[in-house]
Amino acid sequence: MASCTPRCARLPELSDTIYNVAQPSFVPITTADEVRPAFARPDATHVAGRPSETRAPNELHGKGTGFHGPDQGYALSLAHRLSKQLTLRADEDRHDVEVAGALIASRRAATLGRAPTTYDLEVAFGIFGFFGDAPADLVDYRYGALQSISHSYVIQRALVDQIPESTLALQPAEVKAPRADWRALLGI
Repeated sequence: MASCTPRCARLPELSDTIYNVAQPSFVPITTADEVRPAFARPDATHVAGRPSETRAPNELHGKGTGFHGPDQGYALSLAHRLSKQLTLRADEDRHDVEVAGALIASRRAATLGRAPTTYDLEVAFGIFGFFGDAPADLVDYRYGALQSISHSYVIQRALVDQIPESTLALQPAEVKAPRADWRALLGI
């Protein structure tokens, strides 16, 4: 039989079990038994293999390089769910609108270092006037800007890069209704 406490000896079902418990604070610890600090060594065998994992200590910054953030693909799923609430013109492609919204929402979330949320998509769709009666010139602009955007990486990067940081900092309620200053919101 394994060694056990007096309580363990009284309970036959626990007599074969050894319990490891923390050392009480009133029991002295010798210097040799104290926990020593550990230093992490860089692991030379690690290879960056995940798609969003940065591969260099200095990330590229600037136009056309994109914005790194966690779970950015989730924005497409959220955009698809939210697309039923959007007001589109008959000739606008819903898929292109969803992709554009997901891209802008991903950038907004990445600037805050988090994954995209529904609020990011509400800002993205709101600046393009998709939640109401948008001015005719805004609808014409967004039709041209978002047409076939899901098929061109260059156009995607250009659209995301043109949105000012000040626009990304807005709250969803501030852009829910179409605004007269939509050109400033879109950086054009």
